[in-house]
Amino acid sequence: MDRAELRERLRQEFAKRQDASLARVGYDFNLVSQTPPDAKAGRFFFADSVDSILALLCQRFPGYAERIAEQAERICQHQFDLLGYTGLDYERSIDWHLDAVHGKRAPRKAFYRVRYLDYAEVGDSKVTWELNRHQHLVTLAKAYRLTGEPRYTDEIQRQWRHWQAENPYPLGMNWASSLEVAFRSLSWVWTYHLLHGAPGVADFRAEWLRGLALHGRHIERYLSTYFSPNTHLLGEGVALFFLGVLFPELAAGERWKTLGWEIVLREAERQVRADGFHFEQSTYYHVYALDFFLHAAVLASVNDIRTPKNLEDTLEKMLTALCILGRDGPPPRFGDDDGGRLFDPRRNRGEHLLDPLATGAILFHRGDYKAAAGVLREETVWLLGAEGVQQWDGLAATAVPRESVVLPEAGFYLLGAEKTHLVVDAGPLGTDGGGHGHADALGVTLQSHGHWLLIDPGTCEYIGPGGDRNLFRGTSMHNTLRVDGTSQADPAGPFSWRRLTQSRAEQWMRGENFDLLVASHDGYLRLKEPVTHRRWVISLKNGIFLVRDLIEGQGRHRLDIAWHLGPDLRSEEEGVFRVKDSSTGLALLPANGREWAKEVRQEWWSPAYGQKASASVLNFSANAALPAEFAVLLVTLEEAGRGMKSFARITDAGDPELSAYEYVGDEGEYCFVFGRLGKPWRKNSLSSDGEFVCRKRVRGRVEEHLILCNGTYAQSDSGPELRCSRPVEWAEWILKDRGRTVFSSDMAAVQAQPTRTQQPDTVAPGSE
Repeated sequence: MDRAELRERLRQEFAKRQDASLARVGYDFNLVSQTPPDAKAGRFFFADSVDSILALLCQRFPGYAERIAEQAERICQHQFDLLGYTGLDYERSIDWHLDAVHGKRAPRKAFYRVRYLDYAEVGDSKVTWELNRHQHLVTLAKAYRLTGEPRYTDEIQRQWRHWQAENPYPLGMNWASSLEVAFRSLSWVWTYHLLHGAPGVADFRAEWLRGLALHGRHIERYLSTYFSPNTHLLGEGVALFFLGVLFPELAAGERWKTLGWEIVLREAERQVRADGFHFEQSTYYHVYALDFFLHAAVLASVNDIRTPKNLEDTLEKMLTALCILGRDGPPPRFGDDDGGRLFDPRRNRGEHLLDPLATGAILFHRGDYKAAAGVLREETVWLLGAEGVQQWDGLAATAVPRESVVLPEAGFYLLGAEKTHLVVDAGPLGTDGGGHGHADALGVTLQSHGHWLLIDPGTCEYIGPGGDRNLFRGTSMHNTLRVDGTSQADPAGPFSWRRLTQSRAEQWMRGENFDLLVASHDGYLRLKEPVTHRRWVISLKNGIFLVRDLIEGQGRHRLDIAWHLGPDLRSEEEGVFRVKDSSTGLALLPANGREWAKEVRQEWWSPAYGQKASASVLNFSANAALPAEFAVLLVTLEEAGRGMKSFARITDAGDPELSAYEYVGDEGEYCFVFGRLGKPWRKNSLSSDGEFVCRKRVRGRVEEHLILCNGTYAQSDSGPELRCSRPVEWAEWILKDRGRTVFSSDMAAVQAQPTRTQQPDTVAPGSE
C-alpha cells in the first residue's frame, strides 16, 4: 500500500465503527438534508412517455405484455428467478437475508463484520444479493403501467417498506458491498421513474428520497477505491451520478453528480485496454462494464452533460471488441460469468451478451453492430425511445468483417473461415490478483454457423459447499493442456491466484489462405521439473484447423489435453459430432499414436451462474517422457462432409527432428511439415528450409497449394516450387486452372520458379 491507500483504508475502517456506534445510540440515518425546493430534477431516459414506450415494446415484441404480467404475478407470490436458479420460494414474508438455494441465513450484525465470502456463515452471498438488488420491482412497475392493476404498486410499496424495516442501517450483509447498494439504488431510480405520474399512484418521492439519500451516503463513504477497483467502483460511480443528476434536492446531490461522473470518466481510461477489451479478462465483465458506461453516457446526453471524446472512443472500442468476438453468434465466455446484469437480470445467458450492440449501432451509426446484434433489444427502446427505434429501422446492416483478427492487449486471436471461427486465448490471466480470470492459457473455442462446437464451460458459482469454484476456473475445464494433474495457476482464494500465468504470442501470421499462431505460457515452470507448453494453431480458412502441442522439459509427466464439446453436439461416429437435425458439426481427428489414450466422458458445463448441465469431453492423455508432441485436426462437417479418411503423423526414417502430418480426404490431401528454423530438410516429397510448410493437392484437378513460413524455399517433387531471395515470414504459391498466383509478406523477395507444365507466375493484386 502507498500512503494514500493506507489513509483511505483506515478512514473507512474508522467510519464503519463510527456508523455502528451512531446506530447504537439511535441516530436516524434516514434524515434527508434538502436544498431549496426549486431545484430542478434531471431528466431520466424517457424522452417519450412511459405509456408510449410500452406501446412500442408491445408492437415490436409480440407477447411482451403477457410475459411481464406473468413475471409480475410470480413476484407477487414471492417466487423469484435469481441468477441461474428458477422458482425460488421466499414464502409469505420475504427473508431478505436468506440464500434460499442453500438454506443459509446471514447474521444480522454490523455489515463490516459479516463474512460474506464464508459459505458456512451466509451461503452464497450472490444469491442473497441478487434478490436485494430489487430489480424485480422494475418488473412490477412495468406490469402496473401495462395493466393498471393496483396490486402491483401495492406489492412494490409493501416490499420496499418491509426491506427498510428488515435492514436497519448499518446491520446485515445487504450493506456489506457498496456495489450491491449501488445496484439497489439504480433499481429504485428505474422504479420511481416508471411510476412517476402514473394514474392512481400517489406521489412517493419524499419517502423514497430518504432511502436514496442513505444509499448515496453509504456508497460515497465506502467507495471500492482500493478494495475492488474494477466494476465495483464503476457501478458505484454510476449510481452516484444517477442520484446526483436525478435528485438534485438532496444536499449531496451536486457532489455525487460530479464525483460519479469523474469515476466513470477515469475508469473508462483505466479499466479498458487499448484494444477495447475490459481488463478483467472476462467476456461477461466486459459486457457488464459496457452496460454501466452506456447507461451513464446516455443519461449524460439527455441532461446536456458533455461527454468527452475519450469516453465516446472507449465505448466504440468496447463495442467493436464485442462485435468482433460475437460476429458469428454469442461470444466465447472467457473468464468469470457473474450472472447479474444492469437493467434486466434475466439477461444472464450467453445469447444476451450481444445486447449492447443494438444500442451501440444507433449511437455510433454502425451497421456492423446491427448485423452482429441481429435484432432490437428492449433495453435499447427504454434508453433511446421512439427516435432510437426509428434510427435502428433506417440503419442498413453491414457484414461484420470476416478476416482473422487479434485483440492484442487481451490476447484473443480469431482465426476464421466463412461463418466459422476459432478463438485462442493467449492473453494475461487477469489484472491485479486475476480475480475474474481463469487458468485457461492457450485454450481455444470453436464456433460454426452460430453453433458452439468447442466451448468454455463457464463459471458455475463463486461461493458454494464444494469445489466447483476452483474446478470451473481451473485448467481441466478448458481446451488446453494440463500437466501432472495440476492447473496452470494455484488459487489463493475465490478471487485471486498465487501467481498469474504469463502467456506470450511468439508468431502471428495472416496469409492469404491461412493463419498461423504460435504461443506459449509459463504456468508449469513452477513444477519441480519445469515444463513449457507451446501451442501451434493453423487455420486454412476453409473449416480445417490444425492444433499442435509441444510439451518441452525433462522427465516423465502425465499429460492431459481436453476438448469440451458444445452441449448441442451428439456423437455420430468415431471422432465425429453433429448438432441434431443440422449439417453443422465437428470431426476431431487426433494423429495416430499409441502412447496417447482417448476417453470420451460426461462432465459439466454451466449455462448460467448456479447451473450445471452435462456435456461431453474428449480427453487425450499420456504418461510421456519430454519433450513430447500431440496434434489434432479440427474439421467442421461442412468441410469434412466432402469426405475424410485419415489424419496421421508421418513416421518414416527421415530426420527425427522433423514433425510431419498428413490428412487425406476424398477431395484431396494435405501435408504439414514442421522443420528447424533456417536449416534445410527433406520429408517424403517435400524439401525446404522453412519452419513450417503445408502442401495441398486436389484430387482429379490441376490444383495445388504450397505454403512456406519462415524460410527461403519450399519444393515438391511433383512440381511446385517456391523460392525467395531472402527469408520471408510467409509466402503462398497457388496453381489453379493452370494459372499460378503468388502471395507473400515480402513480395520483392519471391522468385517463384516455373515447372514443367505450368504457366508463368502472376502476382495477385494487392498481395504486396
